[in-house]
Amino acid sequence: MPVAPSAVPAKSPPRDSARIYSIAELAREFAITARTIRFYEDEGLIKPRRQGLTRLYSAHDRVRLSWILRGKRLGFSLAEIKELLDLYQVDRTGLQQLRELLRRSRLHITDLERKRRDLDAHITEFREVEAQVAAELKQRGVDPEND
Repeated sequence: MPVAPSAVPAKSPPRDSARIYSIAELAREFAITARTIRFYEDEGLIKPRRQGLTRLYSAHDRVRLSWILRGKRLGFSLAEIKELLDLYQVDRTGLQQLRELLRRSRLHITDLERKRRDLDAHITEFREVEAQVAAELKQRGVDPEND
């Protein structure tokens, strides 16, 4: 989940880097609940400033939130997302982060391809069962298309 400037998600419109966002604004923009944002904060994924009880989210927090949500959509665990995001703090060039994202993406692709093969095998087996049961029903004089 690169946060390096060149790795900002393409769908995100350019934002003022000095802008401050409220939790309600971010929740609305990303179609998530404020509770979700607070959960990510509790997990250490984002760290807004505080002004009394009010959370103040920076442009950096917004970008991190965008990557958290993208990482979740892609199937990364919160621990993986945190590790990837934190790599940018270690290497501000983003290279280490990009390499690790590439490595983990390849692992996820391999796992998803294995799951797809497993699903295809299950579908094939169910189609065989379906054909056998339909044939048996026909042999017994029952229309398999009528429940």
